[in-house]
Amino acid sequence: MSFKHCLLAASVAVMWGLNFLAIDLSLAQFPPFFLVALRFALLAVPALLFVPKPDVKARWIIGYGLGFGLLQFLFLYWAMAAGMPAGLASLVLQASGPFTVLLGMTFLRERVRGSQMAFLLIAMAGLAVVGWQRFDSNASFLPFLLTLAGAFGWAIGNICNRQAHTTEPIKLTMWMSLVPPVPMLALSLAVEGPDRVGASFSGLTTPTGLLAIAGLIYTVVIATILGSGVWSWLMSRNPAGVVAPFSMLVPVVGMSAAFVFLGERVTVGELCGAVLVIIGVLGAGLKAAKGARILAAAEAVVPVSAPTEDSTRAIPSGPVDRCSRSLRS
Repeated sequence: MSFKHCLLAASVAVMWGLNFLAIDLSLAQFPPFFLVALRFALLAVPALLFVPKPDVKARWIIGYGLGFGLLQFLFLYWAMAAGMPAGLASLVLQASGPFTVLLGMTFLRERVRGSQMAFLLIAMAGLAVVGWQRFDSNASFLPFLLTLAGAFGWAIGNICNRQAHTTEPIKLTMWMSLVPPVPMLALSLAVEGPDRVGASFSGLTTPTGLLAIAGLIYTVVIATILGSGVWSWLMSRNPAGVVAPFSMLVPVVGMSAAFVFLGERVTVGELCGAVLVIIGVLGAGLKAAKGARILAAAEAVVPVSAPTEDSTRAIPSGPVDRCSRSLRS
């Protein structure tokens, strides 16, 4: 993964970290299940009218929409409405990184370098420190489990995104938004009820209503179209296990923003954990980039000659071949 791609992944983390504040503002006005349906309906309508279908198999569009769109935000919005603080939610949701690595190793046979895994463990240790500091009486066990379920949905979406191998990430992001609105609207009407949904449209001109609309616009335009589009582009060009750990930078942004704008306190332990997260994520990305460059250089020096009558004979493995295989493992 190149340094430019590392910077892009970090910028997505900033967009998504601030998105937790936007979600918190929107949940003050709209019920959670209906808010998920509304969020993706605002994307689905222009997608159907103006965006051509990406050159991707339908099953990966549906899988991405179910994982990244429906499951992630169904459980995340439910958790935050049930009392999960925005800063802590931004932390717990980043369990999607390890989940994605695990799913990538299981289903895609992706390999993780030892040095990359070491930095990933450092980042996970930082998350553990921050989580231990943040897990207090303000977050019950149920919202924690709901957010963790949302993280697993995100990981499923990452794998489907990776398998799509799209060269049109914005189109994929727009078209995956066709999946969540109908089932989420049905769930909202069944659980939250038509009366509660209708009441959420009253008072939109109040300060709370205006902030909720602003948060919804940020979520749709910045976090989903721009952030998810860039994320899809990165996932299509790099192994899922290399890109996904950058999501661990999201809680650093999310908790910092929650401290500034929502008054959530940040302790010295949380700051130490944030430093470990940054070191681990950047180290894992840079180690993966170095390994890819070494592998490419090793394969580039293998001579390519015209076929001969002896070309079908077995050729002993040379040092470059053994080097290439060892790097892959």
